[in-house]
Amino acid sequence: MWLEWQRQLRGSLKRFQEKSFPLYEATARFRVYESDVIPGILQTAEYCTEILKIASRFYVTETDVDEAVEARMERQRYLYRGDRRFVFVIEARTLTTIFGSSDTMLGQLDRLLAVMTLPRVSLGIIPPYALRSLWPGEGFWIFDDRLVKIETTTAGIRVTQPREIATFEKAFSILQGHAVYGPEARELLRVAMLELQHL
Repeated sequence: MWLEWQRQLRGSLKRFQEKSFPLYEATARFRVYESDVIPGILQTAEYCTEILKIASRFYVTETDVDEAVEARMERQRYLYRGDRRFVFVIEARTLTTIFGSSDTMLGQLDRLLAVMTLPRVSLGIIPPYALRSLWPGEGFWIFDDRLVKIETTTAGIRVTQPREIATFEKAFSILQGHAVYGPEARELLRVAMLELQHL
């Protein structure tokens, strides 16, 4: 299913954020790959505000950014509630792609360090010089084994065809293998934070 952003965002940014609540409620296992931005459910309010301001300007939507940020922050409750499992893989460039300011980014990276300590969260970071056996592509979210969501510049795509879902699962498994975890991931975050402090 191909859903154009211009149509999806016609109501408000807040309503668009709230639409995902039932899906999150019904999902036990999230597998998330992001190549360019920090996943929404891990964002700080400041980082999220900058991302949604960009979306509001680019898609010329109603400017209910503050309410939309509140809705996205509310969605973070799923990290702490129930037995849901979250597996995140992000590219190292997401750590140094600046939205807002270096202070905004420092707060965001500190948030990632905190999230890594959660018992049902795995966060892997693909180092910049990783030997690749799969290209970095578009970000995607796998909800259990029944839905994949992808965001492009013009639209959001919902994939429900089992064969296609299996392809995304295969891609995610390969990308997981490229990532580092634990102390190595924390070291990448530490280095990125040091670089941001010197901007």
